[in-house]
Amino acid sequence: MARVLYITAHPHDDTQSYSMAVGKAFITKYKEVNPSDEIVEIDLYKENIPQIDVDVFNGWGKLQTGKGFDELSSEEKAKVGRLTELCEQFINGDKYIFVTPLWNFSFPPVMKAYIDAVSVAGKTFKYTETGPVGLLTEKKALHIQARGGIYSEGPAAAMEMGHRYLNILMQFYGVPSFEGLFVEGHAAMPDKAQEIKENAIARAKDLAQTF
Repeated sequence: MARVLYITAHPHDDTQSYSMAVGKAFITKYKEVNPSDEIVEIDLYKENIPQIDVDVFNGWGKLQTGKGFDELSSEEKAKVGRLTELCEQFINGDKYIFVTPLWNFSFPPVMKAYIDAVSVAGKTFKYTETGPVGLLTEKKALHIQARGGIYSEGPAAAMEMGHRYLNILMQFYGVPSFEGLFVEGHAAMPDKAQEIKENAIARAKDLAQTF
């Protein structure tokens, strides 16, 4: 049995969002094919994801100097404790499915906050004499991303930084398998939007059977 983290970063549901619609098709089919797997749905717009702020830095600093967790302020405890929970949940997953739109050439800020929460030395990676080494070497990941324009090729390809960022992070964590499933061009070609969406949903269902 695998533990699958289904991580969504969109304020809209599948009736309004192309990425969420494709994501729903994927996870629904995945559940059918893998009924014994545990699916953990993480809606980043509904989760408490602390920003890494002065309370977090102060709390981490106290812990690094040997102080106990109980010696942190209430604000430090709440934020540092929650960040630890998010990181532990992440490293205990076997498969990751990220569902995001492409916003301003990247992804919504809640996804960056989440990445910051789980990028922890000694947990997802470690530092060595020869440089950082990823620790999530037995995981696999998928990014489902909706793009209103065409970013898989042409002049806009170099401007896409959402999937590329996640790809770099997965390599940094040591994740050996990271795939991308894109639904793109629906805003640029509104007359073909429904066709583009349906094709992406079909591809998602196919991929769910082998992921």
